[in-house]
Amino acid sequence: MTFKPLFSKSLAASPERLHLAAHSHHLWPDASYEGQIACWDDAARLADRKWDRIMGELWPDAQAEVAEELGSGDPSAIVFSANTHDFIIRLVAACPRQGSKLRVLTGDGEFHSARRQFSRWREDGWFEPEIVAVEPYSDFSERFIDRARSGEHDLIFVSQMMFNSGRWMDRVSELAALARPEGPWVVIDGYHSFMAVERPFPADVAARAFYLAGGYKYAMAGEGMGLMHCPPGFGPRPPITGWYAEFEDLTLPPGMIGYAKDGSRFMGATFDASALYRFTANRRTLKAHGITTAVASGKVAGLHRLLLDAIAGTPLEQATLLNPLGEGPHARFLAFRHSDAQRWCNALLQRNCITDVRGDVLRIGFGIYHDEEDIDRFVTVASDIA
Repeated sequence: MTFKPLFSKSLAASPERLHLAAHSHHLWPDASYEGQIACWDDAARLADRKWDRIMGELWPDAQAEVAEELGSGDPSAIVFSANTHDFIIRLVAACPRQGSKLRVLTGDGEFHSARRQFSRWREDGWFEPEIVAVEPYSDFSERFIDRARSGEHDLIFVSQMMFNSGRWMDRVSELAALARPEGPWVVIDGYHSFMAVERPFPADVAARAFYLAGGYKYAMAGEGMGLMHCPPGFGPRPPITGWYAEFEDLTLPPGMIGYAKDGSRFMGATFDASALYRFTANRRTLKAHGITTAVASGKVAGLHRLLLDAIAGTPLEQATLLNPLGEGPHARFLAFRHSDAQRWCNALLQRNCITDVRGDVLRIGFGIYHDEEDIDRFVTVASDIA
């Protein structure tokens, strides 16, 4: 079955393009266009009162969709912001510390915003990261958990699905068991597992750990929708705070700093709600067509297998696949390591085939807007990049 008709606008906008970077900028489905128009129409129709609709209807709808997708069972713990970097800043400011420095355990496979921000804070002397090497992948989870159990850290921050290699961190429940409101806090970056892996954040984990993700990738909602699950009792009064954190009670006496009891205690100030319109419109369309995360992942897994069979005889055959197919959860992309990865990516781009590269790793990602014919097109193009 093909789902290309659900992406008619994006595909028709550049019909010769072969977009194999759904793990990076996911093409937008037609439903997101309808959501964007609805956002504009509500602003025109309701003016100031649009916030009643946004906070009274759209926000809780989006919370419910996220909680359902995560498997967390707690929509009220979900909060939205412009991006996940915004939440990292708020989390670090709120996280309890035992000494003058915030002691952080993390891996060397974190996404660029986290890596850059952590490095910059380290320069100022108050942020002390301990960085565990992701490679060798075979025992990363064990090595990371061993250090997490040491009790030497205020904050434990790790990706559930590594953005550069597509490898899976399979023991987040053990990390969550270490978390306490007084510290350490456990933060799981789930950007590459949200809507790519079924129920990646079950209720027992959600009761103790934070979870970060967003709409830019597999939610297909574009930029402007960072999301965070906030476990109850952790950070009741975040120090970086905007007036929306007390939106549920604007009748407080002047001078009082109130906070919501749910996840919105981590909110900031006025925001662009258009991504939430796009996200909820996408979710309605997916449900109408019976496209669950399991269905989407199954389709992508089939395309992965086809691609790996088809690249024999192409330059990609020489590369090392960092995330082999197996029985467990798998990234929505294949990560190929080779010294020519940068050159291959550029050569493919010149042929209007969009992939992306991280260092010496070429990433090729699929979405539900791909079919077998796209594998054939890619192999034809890739055969000529040597």
